[in-house]
Amino acid sequence: MATLEFTRRYAMAHRLLATKSPKCAIPHGHNEFVTVRLTPTAPFRFSDTNAAAPFHRIKSRWHQWIDDYVDHALHLAESDPLLDYFREREPALLGRIMTFQGDPTTEALAACFWLKLSAFVAEDGLPFTLSEVRIEETPTNTVRIDRDVFDPGSCGLRAGAWPWRADMSINDF
Repeated sequence: MATLEFTRRYAMAHRLLATKSPKCAIPHGHNEFVTVRLTPTAPFRFSDTNAAAPFHRIKSRWHQWIDDYVDHALHLAESDPLLDYFREREPALLGRIMTFQGDPTTEALAACFWLKLSAFVAEDGLPFTLSEVRIEETPTNTVRIDRDVFDPGSCGLRAGAWPWRADMSINDF
Protein backbone atom coordinates (compact mmCIF):
# COMPACT_ATOMS: atom_id res chain seq x y z
CA MET A 1 0.00 0.00 0.00
CA ALA A 2 1.42 3.36 -1.02
CA THR A 3 1.40 6.13 1.56
CA LEU A 4 1.44 9.86 1.04
CA GLU A 5 3.97 11.87 2.99
CA PHE A 6 4.69 15.56 2.88
CA THR A 7 6.73 17.99 4.93
CA ARG A 8 6.34 21.67 5.67
CA ARG A 9 8.64 24.12 7.45
CA TYR A 10 7.32 26.90 9.68
CA ALA A 11 8.55 29.24 12.40
CA MET A 12 6.85 29.49 15.77
CA ALA A 13 7.32 30.77 19.30
CA HIS A 14 6.05 29.38 22.56
CA ARG A 15 6.63 29.31 26.25
CA LEU A 16 6.08 26.50 28.73
CA LEU A 17 4.96 27.46 32.22
CA ALA A 18 3.76 24.21 33.82
CA THR A 19 7.07 22.43 33.28
CA LYS A 20 8.80 24.91 35.61
CA SER A 21 11.82 25.12 33.30
CA PRO A 22 13.37 28.62 33.56
CA LYS A 23 14.65 28.39 29.97
CA CYS A 24 11.30 27.40 28.51
CA ALA A 25 9.26 29.87 30.60
CA ILE A 26 10.68 32.70 28.49
CA PRO A 27 9.02 33.08 25.08
CA HIS A 28 11.38 31.56 22.54
CA GLY A 29 11.16 30.30 18.99
CA HIS A 30 11.92 27.33 16.80
CA ASN A 31 12.05 26.69 13.09
CA GLU A 32 10.21 23.41 12.86
CA PHE A 33 9.38 20.83 10.22
CA VAL A 34 6.13 18.88 10.31
CA THR A 35 5.88 15.68 8.29
CA VAL A 36 2.55 13.92 7.93
CA ARG A 37 1.90 10.46 6.57
CA LEU A 38 -1.46 9.45 5.14
CA THR A 39 -2.45 5.89 4.35
CA PRO A 40 -5.03 5.19 1.64
CA THR A 41 -8.12 3.33 2.86
CA ALA A 42 -7.91 0.97 -0.13
CA PRO A 43 -4.90 -0.80 -1.64
CA PHE A 44 -3.22 0.66 -4.71
CA ARG A 45 -4.68 -0.44 -8.02
CA PHE A 46 -3.67 0.64 -11.50
CA SER A 47 -6.28 2.92 -13.03
CA ASP A 48 -6.52 5.93 -15.30
CA THR A 49 -5.20 8.22 -12.51
CA ASN A 50 -3.01 5.70 -10.64
CA ALA A 51 -3.81 7.53 -7.41
CA ALA A 52 -6.21 7.01 -4.50
CA ALA A 53 -7.28 10.66 -4.75
CA PRO A 54 -5.84 13.89 -6.13
CA PHE A 55 -2.76 14.49 -3.96
CA HIS A 56 -3.04 18.25 -4.36
CA ARG A 57 -6.45 18.41 -2.60
CA ILE A 58 -5.18 17.50 0.84
CA LYS A 59 -1.67 18.83 0.34
CA SER A 60 -2.78 22.31 -0.71
CA ARG A 61 -5.30 22.70 2.15
CA TRP A 62 -2.77 21.48 4.74
CA HIS A 63 -0.01 23.69 3.38
CA GLN A 64 -2.32 26.72 3.31
CA TRP A 65 -3.18 26.21 6.98
CA ILE A 66 0.48 25.78 7.95
CA ASP A 67 1.67 28.74 5.84
CA ASP A 68 -1.13 31.21 6.61
CA TYR A 69 -2.04 30.36 10.22
CA VAL A 70 0.64 28.25 11.93
CA ASP A 71 3.75 29.92 10.53
CA HIS A 72 4.96 32.67 12.88
CA ALA A 73 2.16 32.00 15.39
CA LEU A 74 2.74 32.32 19.12
CA HIS A 75 1.80 29.14 21.01
CA LEU A 76 0.44 29.66 24.52
CA ALA A 77 -1.48 27.71 27.15
CA GLU A 78 -5.08 28.89 27.54
CA SER A 79 -4.16 29.88 31.11
CA ASP A 80 -1.06 31.90 30.15
CA PRO A 81 -1.24 35.48 31.54
CA LEU A 82 0.21 36.76 28.25
CA LEU A 83 -3.23 36.18 26.73
CA ASP A 84 -4.62 38.89 29.04
CA TYR A 85 -1.98 41.27 27.72
CA PHE A 86 -3.04 40.61 24.13
CA ARG A 87 -6.76 40.82 24.98
CA GLU A 88 -6.27 44.22 26.65
CA ARG A 89 -3.52 45.84 24.58
CA GLU A 90 -3.26 44.11 21.19
CA PRO A 91 -6.54 42.30 20.47
CA ALA A 92 -5.92 42.43 16.72
CA LEU A 93 -3.07 39.94 17.24
CA LEU A 94 -5.17 37.29 19.01
CA GLY A 95 -5.73 35.55 15.69
CA ARG A 96 -1.98 34.83 15.52
CA ILE A 97 -1.93 32.99 18.86
CA MET A 98 -2.36 29.22 18.89
CA THR A 99 -3.79 28.09 22.21
CA PHE A 100 -3.52 24.78 24.05
CA GLN A 101 -5.07 23.01 27.01
CA GLY A 102 -1.93 23.04 29.14
CA ASP A 103 1.58 23.81 27.97
CA PRO A 104 2.14 24.16 24.20
CA THR A 105 4.68 21.35 24.02
CA THR A 106 5.74 19.72 20.80
CA GLU A 107 3.80 16.62 21.88
CA ALA A 108 0.61 18.69 22.24
CA LEU A 109 1.29 20.37 18.91
CA ALA A 110 1.68 16.99 17.18
CA ALA A 111 -1.66 15.84 18.63
CA CYS A 112 -3.36 19.07 17.50
CA PHE A 113 -1.88 18.70 14.02
CA TRP A 114 -3.20 15.11 13.92
CA LEU A 115 -6.71 16.22 14.82
CA LYS A 116 -6.74 19.19 12.41
CA LEU A 117 -5.46 17.21 9.42
CA SER A 118 -7.89 14.37 10.20
CA ALA A 119 -10.72 16.92 10.21
CA PHE A 120 -9.60 18.23 6.79
CA VAL A 121 -9.46 14.69 5.36
CA ALA A 122 -12.90 13.82 6.75
CA GLU A 123 -14.57 17.03 5.57
CA ASP A 124 -13.16 16.59 2.06
CA GLY A 125 -14.23 12.93 2.00
CA LEU A 126 -10.76 11.80 0.99
CA PRO A 127 -9.93 8.08 1.09
CA PHE A 128 -7.06 8.37 3.59
CA THR A 129 -6.40 7.93 7.26
CA LEU A 130 -3.64 9.71 9.08
CA SER A 131 -0.94 7.30 10.18
CA GLU A 132 1.83 9.57 11.51
CA VAL A 133 2.70 13.13 12.48
CA ARG A 134 6.36 13.96 13.04
CA ILE A 135 7.61 17.34 14.22
CA GLU A 136 11.29 18.18 14.17
CA GLU A 137 11.55 20.88 16.84
CA THR A 138 15.32 21.21 16.54
CA PRO A 139 17.90 19.25 14.56
CA THR A 140 18.30 17.00 17.62
CA ASN A 141 14.70 16.81 18.98
CA THR A 142 11.81 15.18 17.16
CA VAL A 143 8.35 14.16 18.35
CA ARG A 144 6.53 11.45 16.44
CA ILE A 145 3.01 10.22 17.07
CA ASP A 146 1.19 7.43 15.29
CA ARG A 147 -1.89 5.28 15.77
CA ASP A 148 -0.07 3.10 18.32
CA VAL A 149 0.54 6.00 20.73
CA PHE A 150 -2.26 8.45 19.98
CA ASP A 151 -5.97 7.77 20.25
CA PRO A 152 -7.98 10.87 19.30
CA GLY A 153 -11.07 9.50 21.00
CA SER A 154 -9.43 9.35 24.43
CA CYS A 155 -6.87 12.16 24.17
CA GLY A 156 -8.66 14.39 26.69
CA LEU A 157 -9.08 17.44 24.46
CA ARG A 158 -12.47 19.03 25.04
CA ALA A 159 -15.09 18.52 22.36
CA GLY A 160 -15.38 21.33 19.85
CA ALA A 161 -11.90 22.79 20.49
CA TRP A 162 -10.17 24.26 17.43
CA PRO A 163 -8.10 21.16 16.51
CA TRP A 164 -11.29 19.12 15.97
CA ARG A 165 -12.68 21.60 13.42
CA ALA A 166 -12.03 21.50 9.67
CA ASP A 167 -11.60 25.27 9.51
CA MET A 168 -8.45 27.36 9.56
CA SER A 169 -8.63 28.13 13.28
CA ILE A 170 -5.71 27.95 15.71
CA ASN A 171 -7.63 29.03 18.82
CA ASP A 172 -11.15 29.38 20.18
CA PHE A 173 -11.37 33.20 20.43
